[in-house]
Amino acid sequence: MSSEAQEYINYRLARAKETLEEAELMLANQHLNAAVNRLYYACFYAVSALLLTEGKSSSKHSGVRALFDRGWVKTGRMSQEMGRLYRRLFAQRQRGDYDDLTVFSQADVKTWLIEAREFVAEISDFIRGMSA
Repeated sequence: MSSEAQEYINYRLARAKETLEEAELMLANQHLNAAVNRLYYACFYAVSALLLTEGKSSSKHSGVRALFDRGWVKTGRMSQEMGRLYRRLFAQRQRGDYDDLTVFSQADVKTWLIEAREFVAEISDFIRGMSA
């Protein structure tokens, strides 16, 4: 892997972690739609980093989801639950960003935060293991 590719991967992982912190701040301040948005994007950045380890990317969210499902979830390199969580957070982010009258519960968002942290950590650990 080129040093430029590694730099992009590291950047995406750092963005994932920073975006999780943003989600925590949004949750703490009762900005639940914004928190859900940040949770999805944290996972998106982590998946983007993972795809870059194999030189893959997509300019569309649907493409990133498809590449992740096809290359990582369906092959068993990532669990089915990881795939379900990523799709669920995408759907919730879509609802929060585009559907009127969407209200999330704080309990749900707290649960999703825990799951998103685990998601980002698992991908980060996997990537670190690849370069070890």
